[in-house]
Amino acid sequence: MRKMLKSKIHRATVTGADLHYEGSITIDPLLMKEADILDNEFVDIWNVNFGTRFATYAIAGQPGSGTICINGAAARLVAKGDLVIIASWKEMNDAEARAHKPKLVFVDEKNRRIDHDRDQECPGQGELQVAI
Repeated sequence: MRKMLKSKIHRATVTGADLHYEGSITIDPLLMKEADILDNEFVDIWNVNFGTRFATYAIAGQPGSGTICINGAAARLVAKGDLVIIASWKEMNDAEARAHKPKLVFVDEKNRRIDHDRDQECPGQGELQVAI
């Protein structure tokens, strides 16, 4: 079995951090649907601004709100306005993994989906021809 990226919401803007909530990340359910993330599903969160990484579970917020709110103790790892990547995972056999294409959801600064037709990531140093 291989653990593969199932989906991600790329560079979402944190709209809030609620230390006194019991835990999780609140996500606009429209984004959850686009990324095929269910209520209570395990997700990894990577803070682009500070490099912090943590795992939690997703819960749906208000539809159309653009909400990305980090709750509980993890609220100390982000600040409002930070950019985060939210990733979900799926285990599959080797044959499935070789044919698998993750769902990629790219968003603007208000957490509205952009690039609807984009289905792959641009690799870092993609134009670099020779290693330095």
